[in-house]
Amino acid sequence: MTVSAGSQITDLTLHDHACLTFGEPEELFDLTAAFVRDGLSSGQKVVWLSDAGPDRVTAELVRRGIAAERAMAAGQMVAESEARLLPGQAFSAGHAMGWLSGQMAACRRERFPGLRVAVDMSWALRPVVGVEQLLDFERGIAAAVPDTAVSVLCQYDRERFDPITLATATSVHTRSVAAATYHADATLRICRQYAPPGIRLAGEIDYKNSEPLALALAEAIRLEGDITVNMAGLAFIDVSCARMILDAARGLAGSRAAILRCREPIAARFALLGAAGIPGLSVVSVDDR
Repeated sequence: MTVSAGSQITDLTLHDHACLTFGEPEELFDLTAAFVRDGLSSGQKVVWLSDAGPDRVTAELVRRGIAAERAMAAGQMVAESEARLLPGQAFSAGHAMGWLSGQMAACRRERFPGLRVAVDMSWALRPVVGVEQLLDFERGIAAAVPDTAVSVLCQYDRERFDPITLATATSVHTRSVAAATYHADATLRICRQYAPPGIRLAGEIDYKNSEPLALALAEAIRLEGDITVNMAGLAFIDVSCARMILDAARGLAGSRAAILRCREPIAARFALLGAAGIPGLSVVSVDDR
């Protein structure tokens, strides 16, 4: 059975104040990329404050097929470090809300139909003066967003923030968002990928986890468009699971493209199983990042 939060990232709309929880950078970039993609495609302005910095953000968006550089050149997108919220390495909820109000005013002045803001809250894990005002900032957002053409996505690392902070932060948001997850344990994670659409596997998989893999593939196939199976974080796959993925690609009958992203040893396994003979299938080798 699919395990998910109350909302999917693709459900978000104007005047949402959503709490996104993630477990690894790839998951964060995937979910936020979908948030950015949907905003840009609807003509909204998008602002992303990231712990990774603007260069990494741009590269991750471009890798996912999002024209981030063009949007930035046109003034439709802004990518900045979350240090924007920390003048003098100190946090003030009042300063942060002033920054958000400025972004809202700029959006209206520039005549965009709406504004999407993504804010990485990882700065609150560091010894920052004023960190106790984090929830004041969240409550300020909650008060500012209703009845506006603005949506704010607040990002929390569920592996690093303590459960009490996560629970309290979630309670002041209108939506809770995480990746739809089909399987998660110490050795394997299978979840939906949102940008580009498909599924993502990390860890090691064999026949014992064929059921959640089949469910993930079936749900991906039901969506429109091409399908990406992202296995960049997968260290091992047995023959039965590899064949299941190839059979799913073969079933698309060339009407839709299937892309497998995986490390070279796994790419070699797919090659031995006949991946090259399946119409519309591409196997892309990636590094171990």
